[in-house]
Amino acid sequence: MNAPEPLSRWAQPGSSRVPFWAYTDPGLYQRELERIFYGPHWCYVGLEVEIPRTGDYKLSWVGERQVIMVRDRVAPRDRGTDHGIRVVENRCAHRGVRFCQQPHGNARSFVCPYHQWTYKLDGDLAGLPFKDGVKAVAEDGSPCVQGGMPADFDMKAHGLTKLRVEVLHGLVFATFSEAAEPLRDYLGPDVMPWLDRIFQGRQLALLGYNRQRIPGNWKLMMENIKDPYHPGLLHTWFVTFGLWRADQKSRMVMDKHGRHAVMISRRNDGGENKVVTEGVTSFKANMVLNDDRLLDVVPEPWWKVADPANPGTEIMPTVTMITLFPSVIVQQQVNSLSTRHIVPRGEGGFDFVWTHFGFADDTPEMTRRRLRQANLFGPAGFVSADDGEVIEFSQDGFRQWGEEGQTICELGGTGTGGTEHMVTETLIRSMYAYWRKVMDA
Repeated sequence: MNAPEPLSRWAQPGSSRVPFWAYTDPGLYQRELERIFYGPHWCYVGLEVEIPRTGDYKLSWVGERQVIMVRDRVAPRDRGTDHGIRVVENRCAHRGVRFCQQPHGNARSFVCPYHQWTYKLDGDLAGLPFKDGVKAVAEDGSPCVQGGMPADFDMKAHGLTKLRVEVLHGLVFATFSEAAEPLRDYLGPDVMPWLDRIFQGRQLALLGYNRQRIPGNWKLMMENIKDPYHPGLLHTWFVTFGLWRADQKSRMVMDKHGRHAVMISRRNDGGENKVVTEGVTSFKANMVLNDDRLLDVVPEPWWKVADPANPGTEIMPTVTMITLFPSVIVQQQVNSLSTRHIVPRGEGGFDFVWTHFGFADDTPEMTRRRLRQANLFGPAGFVSADDGEVIEFSQDGFRQWGEEGQTICELGGTGTGGTEHMVTETLIRSMYAYWRKVMDA
């Protein structure tokens, strides 16, 4: 059954109280796929470093549609203007077969196993068996041709579905929509400096992956990383060892639409602020580490940057959590770096793919440090396991209540906009204000 129009059901003004049906309605979820994931939005599909050689490919997802990110051949005259990265849908133009089964590999072309239709790396149809029929002999002994495609069959019109692709500092984004604005405009001038800070001028090094399936609505993970309220309450690691507390110097930044955001924070130099730990059950004053290298934080030169909000001053964040709506989170948690790809799997679940990376000029010691600190994150991470669990609990609560329930996102008021502290839910409110516009467009 299709969902009624969202505005007719979301009667209250503003976006500070999100109805439970926004997370549980199957018809609404299908509309999200069409208007958001397959609409005029840019979705993350991977890192350029994952496909370094011509012919290298990796399977990825845009919404529930599986796509292939592949490095194509580039003519000498186009080098410098063509990055060579293509994204095509993993669906044969002939009979709809999902033809590529290996998660990554190297190929000269793509061949569908069913009828051997063959495609170039850029998705163009290169050939198909018996296109011009089969030579035979008629009953009267004269040569003839049996079968074949119609005379007006156009090879150029029957290739794979090609997505628009843009590559930003080694991050690969794709969209099905011709209406999507250029990627840098889509991200906006308030968010771009924080991506530049991590990536600009650096060659990435791939360190590894984690994957998990979380039984909750995909938007809950976007909310989770736009929510500075919970880390110092839910996560024992953060509050006990001072990686994230409510009293830290912080800032909430968003683009002009409220869809993308950056949570920026600086780790405290030391000492315990009892105001933010007293009565917090996750705080464990007597907890110690058997291996204190997990907190072996080494400042890196690129951490210190000019403050985009205050010209002439510099800041040195130890944490930046960048949410790029709708499909990716870019994380810097001290020395740990990763992208987190959100792949929706129905209204009540999503796959979460972590890609951990460093830089090509990292020392072996820094690479080991990044990998050690990555143990805080991922499916069994000392921090992130908490998030997966509470998202499942949230989805369970939404299901049991039904149509009338709603969440409350009113910490710091009911308005939208950036703040200079983390005792707020403004980023969540801003995302849903944008979501309402898109879903009722």
